[in-house]
Amino acid sequence: MRSRADRRIDGKSKTKLPKRPVGGKALQRLLLYVAKRDPSLIAGVLALAPFPSAVPQWALTAKTKAWIERIRKGRWRKPSSARYAAKIVDAALTLAAVQPTATVAWQSIGPSLIPNGQTYGTNKIPVIGRVSAIAVDPADAMHLLCGGADGGIWESLDEGTTWAPRTDGMPSLAIGAIVFDPQNSQVVYAGSGEGNWYWFVGAGLYKSVDGGTTWTVLAAATFLGIGFFRLYIDPIDTNVIHAATTNGFYVSTDAGSTWSQKRAGPCWDVCGGYATFKDGLFLYGGGSSLTPVTLPGAPTGNWTRLAVDLGPPTADFGFRNPYVFGASASGAAYLWVYLWNRHHGGARWVPISLPAINTSQAWYDWYVYASRIGVFVGAIDTFRGVPSGSVYRWSNITTQAANSIHPDQHCLVCSPNDPNVLYAGNDGGIFRSPDGGKTWKSLNGGLGITEIEYIASDPNTSQWLLAGTQDNGTIRFSGSTTWDQVGDGDGGDCGVNPLNPNEVYHSHYSVSLERSVDKGTSWTKLNPPNVQSLFYPPVEVFGATVAIGAASLLLSRTSGSSWVTYSIGLQAGELASGMRLQDANTLYVGTNKGRMFKVIWNNNQWNTTALAAPFSGWISCVGLDPSQPQRLWVTFSDSSGKIFRSDTGGSAWTNCTSGLPSIPLNAVAVDPLNTQRVWVAAEVGVYETTDLGATWAAFSNGLPNAVAADLIVHAKDRRLFCATRSRGAWVIPI
Repeated sequence: MRSRADRRIDGKSKTKLPKRPVGGKALQRLLLYVAKRDPSLIAGVLALAPFPSAVPQWALTAKTKAWIERIRKGRWRKPSSARYAAKIVDAALTLAAVQPTATVAWQSIGPSLIPNGQTYGTNKIPVIGRVSAIAVDPADAMHLLCGGADGGIWESLDEGTTWAPRTDGMPSLAIGAIVFDPQNSQVVYAGSGEGNWYWFVGAGLYKSVDGGTTWTVLAAATFLGIGFFRLYIDPIDTNVIHAATTNGFYVSTDAGSTWSQKRAGPCWDVCGGYATFKDGLFLYGGGSSLTPVTLPGAPTGNWTRLAVDLGPPTADFGFRNPYVFGASASGAAYLWVYLWNRHHGGARWVPISLPAINTSQAWYDWYVYASRIGVFVGAIDTFRGVPSGSVYRWSNITTQAANSIHPDQHCLVCSPNDPNVLYAGNDGGIFRSPDGGKTWKSLNGGLGITEIEYIASDPNTSQWLLAGTQDNGTIRFSGSTTWDQVGDGDGGDCGVNPLNPNEVYHSHYSVSLERSVDKGTSWTKLNPPNVQSLFYPPVEVFGATVAIGAASLLLSRTSGSSWVTYSIGLQAGELASGMRLQDANTLYVGTNKGRMFKVIWNNNQWNTTALAAPFSGWISCVGLDPSQPQRLWVTFSDSSGKIFRSDTGGSAWTNCTSGLPSIPLNAVAVDPLNTQRVWVAAEVGVYETTDLGATWAAFSNGLPNAVAADLIVHAKDRRLFCATRSRGAWVIPI
């Protein structure tokens, strides 16, 4: 989402939203995310989300650029993400099979709630993280299931007052769809791999026969590396299930055990026999073929997103009226938007006029939901349309002054007992309305699905952390599992001055930085130069020295009040991706091309030494041995998942990867009291060595199978912290 903080960053008018990047910030983040892991996955992103030709060049290799051209010219052959997903699934299943010990285990420290989350309205509201799917038990309206985009399935038996995680040990925590069997609500299906974002970690269809408390995996081979958008169960024969996935439209006739692909290509939605694709709406009547449906006035060319839903049976004829909601690229950053309805089962589709809808992230947040109280269309905001004759009266129900909720809408359902009771899922979590969207209440308490990108700590106390999160700002831990949001917008890298822990820094996205001298209660905007960077550039702080990594380094010796732009000779497309300040005068820099540099302040100027390159990959983190200044560690977050150690200040490197799963490694931390003991945060789990990387063992007892994004050792209190996407922060005594 964009917030008031983003407007300050962009330097635009406070009353007019600045132009979003192509595809929205979410697309820029997604391209970065997959580029760090496997650049070939970018082609899959572009296949799912067509958009104009401007793309972030830092994320594109020459090979990927060639793929893009083939996509645009219609000569694209879908790359497989199954190999990548297989590595993640194998690592997750291996961790799940390890018997837990009773002595040492990771413990969640939240957030269990972020009470002052951001909206586009005038209010603050409790948030938690991105919800991609919601299902209400048709036999018990108090029973809810909620899918975190990469936070697993959560169950509530009291209408969202309390929640419990149900899939922490499953092979993938990415959830794209959940549906109850309409005839037997003890049977529930969920699609792993979330179509909007985390499709490439799909591990199959999940099935529960106890209402969602426990789950098993079906059709793992069929859906490996594939994401789900929606599941639809035939209300007459519940053995028949339709699936809309990133790899096509699938049908099962045996309750999910086996599946047949009926049409290839990304399928965004399914409902009542209808399925949507880039080339339009299709009707499936059985067999192996689908019939195209003509929508009057529809644009030519491909859709950016197309959604379909059936309303409840009408009182007069019993027909369920379908609605189709689409966004068309048409070469514009803000897309054309369309809505149709077909009345009473007739052949005529009728276009419906819509209000102004921001469609710049249609590929990411888009749905239509038809109910007895009207039709709802979801994008960045959700609008409710109530028919009055042939005209619909529209109202924005998610951004409405003091009754607003978090933007970026992904799903909406109503209670089986009362159509006015709505549940909305968005980037901020899950919200309930008792009155058709006029007012809302957060149901996010205890729902631990925050996507944390980076953490920083106070060296004097383990009861304080600062963390950057996806779309839920910069948040602060002060000893309670309820964390405060201390900065709006997206939360990027952050830092604490170890010489004065009251002085802290946080970033938003791209090159941006704010400074606080009261541990995040109030902030002063700094003005570093505008330089090309990663979406979340690395930030380092030591004393009055502050560094931001980009195409050049942005360096300050005055706590950010003044800056110099310092080139270390990076190549075209090369950016700083991992950094570490050893002290106020010594900075180590790793890049997205695997090169390492040492930058030293000497004789009132910065000087650069190019070090040996450990490996040609994406350096995610640089770790230092506090007792031996010549010892360095670097991790790689591409699909090779490597870690290297240098005992010579970077002049030579030893590959220490043996014994680790071949998956991305995101962070490294060294025990300051026993520097042979080192931990790495992997795409699934945390691993430990006690012999300088000669051997490794899982160190994930009690940790969910989530992406371990960042690690911090608290030397004084002997604690290791792990930040995850999207299961919050965890701590373990060491």
